[in-house]
Amino acid sequence: MDKKIEKSGVNQIINQNIKKKYYRKNVDFFKLVEKIKLWPSRTGTLHGIKSIVITGKKAEIITHCNECFVVNNSRNSRASRWIRNKWYSSGCSKCKIPSWKIEKYSTTVMNQKWGSGL
Repeated sequence: MDKKIEKSGVNQIINQNIKKKYYRKNVDFFKLVEKIKLWPSRTGTLHGIKSIVITGKKAEIITHCNECFVVNNSRNSRASRWIRNKWYSSGCSKCKIPSWKIEKYSTTVMNQKWGSGL
């Protein structure tokens, strides 16, 4: 059931039927990125992932805006922490991430003792 809220002259629709997804905090980082298909850049922009090629401990991530990142498999990295804590400033305007995907990502819960192990 959708609920409309008027707040400072802007209509906001809050979807109350979004199911929460639960993932373990310490799952393999590349498996988590493959599942979520989102990448936070260093500036805080959230990019949509077009493809990810894993080779050993490194992966090459290509976003929908054709940026290419080579990343290491580390659970303590900046990107790993940002994904687990859902820190981002905005979505990339070139990647055009749909609002439902950002809502789904923001309702995802990372728990140490409970959730999908991917």
